[in-house]
Amino acid sequence: MTTFSQILAQELSLSATQIENALSLFAEGATIPFIARYRKEVTGSLDEVQLRTIAERHTYLTELEQRKSVILNAIASAGKLTDELKAKIEACQQKTELEDLYLPYKPKRRTRATMAREKGLEPLADWIESMNTPEVKSVSLSEEAAKYISPDHKLNTVEDVLQGASDILAEAVAEKADLRAYLRDYFMKSGVFVSRIKKDYPEGTTKFEMYREFQIPVKSVAPHNMLALLRGEAEGVLKLELSFDEDYVMSYLESEEIYTKATLLREFYQTMLKDGFNRLMKTSLTTEVRSDRKTYADAESIKTFEANLRELLLSPPAGMKPTLAIDPGFRTGCKVAILDETAKYITYQPVFPHQGSQKREQAAKTIKHLIETYQIELIAIGNGTASRETDEFISEVLKTMERKPIKVMVNESGASIYSASDLAREEFPDLDVTVRGAISIGRRLQDPLAELVKIDPKSIGVGQYQHDVDQKLLKKKLDDTVESCVNYVGVDLNTASAQLLTFVSGISPTIANNIVTYRNQQGAFKNRREILKVPKLGPKAFEQSAGFLRIRNGDNPLDNTAVHPESYPVVKAIASDLQLPLAKINQGADRFKSVDLNRYVTDTIGLPTLEDIIQELEKPGRDPRDEFKYATFKEGVNELKDLSPGMELEGIVTNVVNFGAFVDIGVHQDGLVHISQLADRFVEDPKQIVKVGQVVKVRVMEVNEKLKRVSLSMRSPRGN
Repeated sequence: MTTFSQILAQELSLSATQIENALSLFAEGATIPFIARYRKEVTGSLDEVQLRTIAERHTYLTELEQRKSVILNAIASAGKLTDELKAKIEACQQKTELEDLYLPYKPKRRTRATMAREKGLEPLADWIESMNTPEVKSVSLSEEAAKYISPDHKLNTVEDVLQGASDILAEAVAEKADLRAYLRDYFMKSGVFVSRIKKDYPEGTTKFEMYREFQIPVKSVAPHNMLALLRGEAEGVLKLELSFDEDYVMSYLESEEIYTKATLLREFYQTMLKDGFNRLMKTSLTTEVRSDRKTYADAESIKTFEANLRELLLSPPAGMKPTLAIDPGFRTGCKVAILDETAKYITYQPVFPHQGSQKREQAAKTIKHLIETYQIELIAIGNGTASRETDEFISEVLKTMERKPIKVMVNESGASIYSASDLAREEFPDLDVTVRGAISIGRRLQDPLAELVKIDPKSIGVGQYQHDVDQKLLKKKLDDTVESCVNYVGVDLNTASAQLLTFVSGISPTIANNIVTYRNQQGAFKNRREILKVPKLGPKAFEQSAGFLRIRNGDNPLDNTAVHPESYPVVKAIASDLQLPLAKINQGADRFKSVDLNRYVTDTIGLPTLEDIIQELEKPGRDPRDEFKYATFKEGVNELKDLSPGMELEGIVTNVVNFGAFVDIGVHQDGLVHISQLADRFVEDPKQIVKVGQVVKVRVMEVNEKLKRVSLSMRSPRGN
């Protein structure tokens, strides 16, 4: 019998040993980031994507096997399990195929076929089926049916009897796995989704206008189109149907099910098949096709969401520097929070630069005083209401100063959700929500990853139709993405919040809270092994987490690297051979290039791990994220009315979808660069050209103030 490992090895073009070793590590409680980073010798250097695919497919196959067992037991209990059926069920690799095989034996509500059987018509249906052979040239259905007339069963006429027999045969045909599989595939390959807007919605009154008279082949429907169609239908605006060639379907069913040359029997079968398809197959198969396309659309949309979230979480940090953070506002003023170089909140001061010259002048004095008093190096301005006006005000203040901090517009999506959350209340119980929002904006600039993990990814604004896709799958994929990003960057053990620590490999929420409590009571950790003193953090959690935790200026310089403690002995051996004191390990980058790694290979540490160690020692403690860059919005362009076609601007990519990218150009309304305008060449996937957080140059193509839409281009003028 083929094992899961063999199936997965064939599907993923890997060796069965790689699969078995990965599954064994999963069973031992190892996390994917840990396995990918520190168990390369065991898995043959499988990366996170491969490991997640193995885990997901193994879960699918396990669930499939469990379902097979339930189905086999159910059919056997009914006394209907044959060797042939058992073999078919055991060979299934897809859940849809399995459910098709089970359908004829599945307990049902009382159907027309059930009632016909209760009336004793099954023998007649069996007889009719036995007559359906090429040898039968003529048959008297009426004569045979007359034998079953029974007023007690409300079978008063031959027609009543034949209808009951037809119901039994129709249900049997509708439950044939091979017919269902063929028609499902036909709908997928040749069906067409057709939508129209209901009469209640005149032209131009709905956001679904493009779907007013819309047709697209099922096989070609784009994920965003599928989700939009289903949303429009759910909101009662659209009527969505699956169109196909019904004559072809009937022709196919007749060719598969009618063998007799007897005219009356052929006509009976044609009527029965038409009824069976329309009543028992059409709706369920259409639903399955729609569900399949919905599942595909969900998966693709979630992939895009994952990619965008990864880019956002891995946005280059401006650095841990004293920061002045502003949550802008007109009537309520600007909320200004001061953070130190460890992201610790220092103080708060409201200013009112948009309420007359006198208050503007006072606000300028306050901002200047705060910058000088706290030696501010970064100014973070939220990009919401009054952001451009506040940006210009700060620019005026900075012109009067010799030492000018870097001023950056920060995407504040989700900041208000964080500021009103239980987590924010726990972190800052005595502060107003608006102050918490300003603090979050400032921390996003200092270290996006550390701050954004506190917010539900769905609230960050980098997805598409996120409320329409499978919510369970979305949460799992986004949690996986956050976990991957956190462990890729590493976490400062002495400054990380409990929320950030929760995403570190091997650390549960309870352990994360215990780490913070221990740190608050005992002071900063001096070395990695000290975390073993944290309640509930045992050897297994230490093994899984230690390599991802950083300790700056601790007892051991290796604690500020991605080198796992289990590999410290080999690093010490290398350092000794190079006559390099461990305390100066971060100064030996040039020497490591000459090391013959084969000398240090052991049964547990192979070349892949040794190569990772050398790469880490060449840049110890360096943040793996890109260098920080920021966009400069054009002065005087604050609102849609300030835009004009042909204008060239700098902006920041805020969202990437499969039909293009949205760019913040500083007018409170992101513009769309359609996929056709992303480059001078054909672009198949926008993610190949742009990513969330990227600074880009764009040109305004069209502005629609009424609909608040801006069309942008990244193509060169000659490329249009």
